[in-house]
Amino acid sequence: MTSPRNFLLIALLFIGYLLWMQWQEDYDKVPATTAGAPAAAVDGAPTAPVTVPDGADVPSASGSAAPAPSPATPDAAANASGERVVVTTDVLRVEIDTRGGNVVVADLLAYPLQPKDYAHPKRLLDSSAAGFFVAQSGLVSAGGAAPDHQAQYSAEKNAYSLADGSDTIEVPLSWSDASGIAVRKVFVFKRGSYVIDQRQEISNKGGVAWSGNAYRQLQRVPPVIDTSGIKGYSNIERYSFVGAAWYSPADKFQKLKFDQFAKEPLDKPIADGWAAMLQHYFFAAWIPAQGENDQYSTKTYVAHAADGSAANRYLIRTQSPPISVAPGATYTDAARLYVGPKLQSTLDQIAPGLSLTVDYGMFTVIAEPLHWLLAQLHKLTGNWGFAIILLVLIIKALFFKLSETQYRSGAKMRKLQPRMQALKERYGDDRQKMNMAMMELYQKEKVNPLAGCLPMLVQIPVFFALYWVLLESVELRQAPFIGWIQNLTAPDPYYVLPVLNGLVMIATTMLTPSAGMDPTQAKMMKIMPVVFSVLFAFFPAGLVLYYTVNGGLGLLQQWIITRRIDAGEKAAAA
Repeated sequence: MTSPRNFLLIALLFIGYLLWMQWQEDYDKVPATTAGAPAAAVDGAPTAPVTVPDGADVPSASGSAAPAPSPATPDAAANASGERVVVTTDVLRVEIDTRGGNVVVADLLAYPLQPKDYAHPKRLLDSSAAGFFVAQSGLVSAGGAAPDHQAQYSAEKNAYSLADGSDTIEVPLSWSDASGIAVRKVFVFKRGSYVIDQRQEISNKGGVAWSGNAYRQLQRVPPVIDTSGIKGYSNIERYSFVGAAWYSPADKFQKLKFDQFAKEPLDKPIADGWAAMLQHYFFAAWIPAQGENDQYSTKTYVAHAADGSAANRYLIRTQSPPISVAPGATYTDAARLYVGPKLQSTLDQIAPGLSLTVDYGMFTVIAEPLHWLLAQLHKLTGNWGFAIILLVLIIKALFFKLSETQYRSGAKMRKLQPRMQALKERYGDDRQKMNMAMMELYQKEKVNPLAGCLPMLVQIPVFFALYWVLLESVELRQAPFIGWIQNLTAPDPYYVLPVLNGLVMIATTMLTPSAGMDPTQAKMMKIMPVVFSVLFAFFPAGLVLYYTVNGGLGLLQQWIITRRIDAGEKAAAA
């Protein structure tokens, strides 16, 4: 197999891979609404009020056939928001709704929507109808009073801020009932952390024992992702997994796409696990207390807006084992909520398996060490662009011998081009005789036309694994390189890298043999640099940087090997 054919193989595999992911996007797409689209929210502007069917998102207590509605919300009309408690730390700005004591807004202050525009941070949790994504928690009881995630809490004040010299903030909310049951829900924020500790302190001041369950859940609508035109096709966000995920020590990391919620619902007990909603770069996860054997479940339902529109909502929940609180006693249920970026190097310190939310799919076993190596190179250089270049150099060094075999085979084939062309002219359209003559030529000159195939096949998994590392690494999000490239996750604004990549591809085809190649294949090789230059014009600069450097080093290696073979032949002839 000649070098152009190797190049064509990997190019076609890459395009085929993108087409396969696009096919999944088109034919496994979740219906966004059932009765019209919800109104879009702009910069947190209010949207049409949304109502949820009574009990649709409230779990049943153990032994109860139906959800027990909160005494504070006797009917479905009570879906309105309460007051907002705003909490600001060095990395988070969070809004807690006093109706339910739910985290309904979370801004990630270190991750602006646009580079360096920290006045407009990434909003992960969002209470608007169009971007609805909230973290809820509550209590349910089969026979007694219990504040679910719709109950009305009271707050001591409406704003908290992490003061200089302080490392934590505690935000308490209170609820009580005439039966003597009182609940204090406390959120604890820590400096530099995306983890929010939560306590639900249940005090029984009545005369009979209270029994029930604690639960935590994440629910959302699917995020809106631009998939229109060429820019939409190259939008890396569309290729990242979006949906629910959970972890258990037995089954490890599991995930569920939105369109599979009705077909494959989750309903099983899990101890020492967690439940999450994932999207590109960011996620939210509830992490129950260690050793607690919770019931994990998923469900979907339809929420209606006052303007007549309706949207599917998707929910993943963890529900604690039965809790019993004797008269005069207090019980504390504890859990943690993570709301933040997929920082692979720190997530497993929060909970086992949490780093698996950085989803590399089938290439995980190769991609994880590549990501680790890329992170170490960044520590060395302080620049993700230079880290990518050094990573390519290391990969090239590791595969040097394989690549050398491939390029030597190509160089020898190039030397045989005139004789192969002569055979082609001699036998014309008689393909059988021409192939037999070429095989004799290969045997006589001790050339193996398949010698360049194995090295390429070995490198293909590494190629795709690195593609996913660059695609999924939040550390590279909006990272600057040099000069005109100030965002490695955005396209090259002046198309310099795509043009350089095209020139490298053209030079590579000029150095490699084309005799014996099918005319159609030869034409494809000529137009491939143009096609890839246009395609890469819309790809993130970090990916194009990798392809360009990788291709440039391959071209240099091929040129050196070709010159060595030429020099050796001249020396032998002399």
